Amino acid sequence: MKVLFCGLGSIGQRHLRNLKQLLGDELQVHAYRVRGQRIKLREGGVEEGADLERDYAITVHSSLEQALACKPDAAFICNPNALHVPVALACARAGVAIFMEKPLASDLSGVAELDSLVRAQGLLFHVGYNYRYHPGLQRIKTLLEAGFFGRVLSARAEIGEHLPDWHRYEDYREMYASRADQGGGVIRSQIHEMDLICWFFGLPRSIVCHGGKLSGLEINVEDTASSLMRYEGEQGRFPILLHQDFLQRPPVRTFKVVGDAGVAEIDLLANKLRVHDAHGVLCEQDDFPGFSRNDMFLAQTRQFLHCLRHGEPSPIGLRDGLQSLRLALAALRSLERQCEVSLSEVDIHG
Repeated sequence: MKVLFCGLGSIGQRHLRNLKQLLGDELQVHAYRVRGQRIKLREGGVEEGADLERDYAITVHSSLEQALACKPDAAFICNPNALHVPVALACARAGVAIFMEKPLASDLSGVAELDSLVRAQGLLFHVGYNYRYHPGLQRIKTLLEAGFFGRVLSARAEIGEHLPDWHRYEDYREMYASRADQGGGVIRSQIHEMDLICWFFGLPRSIVCHGGKLSGLEINVEDTASSLMRYEGEQGRFPILLHQDFLQRPPVRTFKVVGDAGVAEIDLLANKLRVHDAHGVLCEQDDFPGFSRNDMFLAQTRQFLHCLRHGEPSPIGLRDGLQSLRLALAALRSLERQCEVSLSEVDIHG
């Protein structure tokens, strides 16, 4: 199988390692590279004395046009957020299946055209929301669908990490998450929780966001965002709270659903799920022994390969990526204007 990588930073190399593990010698790797960085990463840092291109026998192309001429079976788009759509458009025009790292884009420019191309050609398009493959979050989804919570009363999520701790091998000031010109900022960079909100409940009706650049970090994007969302839909009418920041030590990542019949809370860093009934009695707990973070990435890659081989659509397609992107852009608009923003104001059709 011939796979084209557009971006081979931290997440690109994770996908490369996982594809190699799953496909072995069947994998042929091509790459469209601009920076030409040759360091080889492993979990937590740089693999000393290694050479990425040599060790994976990567055929490197200096232009995207040249790379697509090799007729890849799929493209993994793992470059900075602001470059996602232009690269995806070229891949779609060439009829190539697409695995797009989150978020879908940094804004809505070109998204309508991309959506039309993908739909017209029946292309496989997957957005890399790996947390949908976490067994604890899948369990919460099952509980929601089974009506365990009764009437949902509220939901809240928090994601906080110290940005300079992300990649110890590079200057945090140069990372895409730190730069406005690359579509960075905590709202878009930590968009997983927004995807989970859309997955669990659907798109909220409106959002109000407060925060901004509050710390001493040398970045030109927002490092803190606290959002209150108004949900009205199949699950009822209730508030959803989301806090995101680039600041916390130790890091935190939690999600909680509160209903009149039960409560579930998961700590995604400790891998602890606790479920209580309406009386506060612990009725379910799981620490997911044997689970590792990379299991989520492997699971989504297996599913992408399955869809590719069998001509099936992805369960996390372009429209899913668009929902969370709309929510993120509404939060950014609210942050800028300091007012509540309706999600109906943020759409690819204006």
